[in-house]
Formats: sequence, structure tokens, C-alpha cells
Amino acid sequence: MATRKTRAAAPPQLELGWQAPAGLLCGVDEAGRGPLAGPVYAAAVVLDAARPIEGLADSKVLTARRREALFDLIRERALGWHIAQASVEEIDRLNILHATMLAMQRAVQGLAAGGVTPDLVQVDGNRCPQVPFPVEAVVKGDAKVQAISAASILAKVARDRELLALHAEFPQYGFDVHAGYPTPQHLAALARHGATAHHRRSFAPVRKALEAGAGAA
Repeated sequence: MATRKTRAAAPPQLELGWQAPAGLLCGVDEAGRGPLAGPVYAAAVVLDAARPIEGLADSKVLTARRREALFDLIRERALGWHIAQASVEEIDRLNILHATMLAMQRAVQGLAAGGVTPDLVQVDGNRCPQVPFPVEAVVKGDAKVQAISAASILAKVARDRELLALHAEFPQYGFDVHAGYPTPQHLAALARHGATAHHRRSFAPVRKALEAGAGAA
């Protein structure tokens, strides 16, 4: 899969009041652009109109328990879904924007490889990955489009689970509390313990800790 740096074009944006398209709609969203550690995740979901899922919403407004319950329902009832990621190494090499686009591209490609071919891909935000299907951006799409809401839930739960696994390996950083985000607790742990191999060295707080000579965990 090509990972060369290309500028993501600003695609058409949708606002409130748009009409749902005919055919199979694939929703795409990401989780983990802002944290200092761990991969960035993306998910692609095509929902089944014959098997509706109650309570879909932007993953950020749901409780962890509700996200976990919906995670299982989405995987059970959707026509197709795929979760993908871009690694810390790819984030540092490409930058976080292009790594996020790569994770989204992989999610859509994985969905299609599983036999579900969308007629339209709608992506949360204002930029789109390069995919071989019609694609458009939906600003605040995770609160407007159910398929994007579902994708946001899959991506967030998958990433949260990875950070819990990192916490088990590196409990001194508190990944179970802040999920890798640059909280005072996390920044203090970086200064005290240095960066792990799972920290994003292209991010300023991690780079600062390394330059200060904090030992690597």
C-alpha cells in the first residue's frame, strides 16, 4: 500500500438537512489523532437497514459501557465493517494527518475486501482518504450520520482496548486514565520515565522529553 506524502484535497462538505443517498453507504471515522502514544485507528461500517441499532451517536458522548455494548451490536448487525490502524512509526514518518488518511483508506479497503462494496463513502470531518469509491466529507458527521457514528464507536473502542493493554505493560504512565492524551499526569510520567517505543516521537511533548534526556522505558 502506498504511503507517500500527498496533500489531502478538501472535498465537498455536507451540512444539516442533506438527504441520505440510495445504495450502500459506508461511514468512516478515526480515533486517536491527538494522543502522544499508540496507533491512530479508523473504522468503516455499512449498516443494515433491516437490522437497526438503537442509540448510535458520536462515541465521545457515550459512556464506556454503552460504547462496549454498541461495539458488539455493530459487529453483529452491520452488513460489513472493518477496523484498521496506522502505526506509531507511520505517524512519525508521514505526520498524523496523512497517517490518519492511511488508516481510513485501509479500513475502507478492508471492508471492500470482505465483499461489501459501498456506493458512497462518507467521512467524518473535512478531508477524505483516497479510495476507489465516491467519497465526501461530513462536518460533525459522527453526530449526523449513523454509519459514521458506528464507525466512531468501533474505532474508539478498539483504540481504548489497545491503550489498556499498554497500561498493563507500562503502568507507570497511566494509559488507563488518559488513553495517551497529553494530560498533566502523562506529561509528568514522560518527564520522569522517558518515552516508550509506543510514544509518537514527532509530537512535541515526546520530543521535548527525549531532548531533556529522560530515560526510555
